Amino acid sequence: MPAKTLEDLFIHALSDVYSAEKQLTKALPKMARGATNPELAAAFQTHLEETNGQIERIDQVVEAEGLKLKRIKCAAMEGLVEEGGEVIEEFEKGPVRDAGLIAAAQKVEHYEIATYGTLCALAKHLGLKTAAKLLHDTLLEEKATDEKLTKFAQADINVAAKAASK
Repeated sequence: MPAKTLEDLFIHALSDVYSAEKQLTKALPKMARGATNPELAAAFQTHLEETNGQIERIDQVVEAEGLKLKRIKCAAMEGLVEEGGEVIEEFEKGPVRDAGLIAAAQKVEHYEIATYGTLCALAKHLGLKTAAKLLHDTLLEEKATDEKLTKFAQADINVAAKAASK
């Protein structure tokens, strides 16, 4: 029987992002190893730690609200992770690859920002106050990571990539 309630949608979206975060924990170490810029590699490692915390936060939401997640695989994250892997395979180590890794990581962040924003709105409409607060904390982390990646790109990496392309 197809799901039909707003709570069903919330559980589906939460299950999907749980899968996305789990996939990301496997991709971030590869991105860190693939990066040339040590600050970028460190940022990927830091985001791995944040991602593990975000998974724990989803577990807290499930426990606090008495929910049961579905076992699904996030197809969107699967594709985004694959794109990041393609950057590593197709570009030699250096600033151009770093610029490509930032682009791939920002696609991930924008997907997560959209997802957590939606989950926050759904949680509020469903009266799930604890979930709304926990998911909002994750949303703020995702936005901060996106801003950090933008600063890396604009301040150093894109300049170095352009110079390396001459």
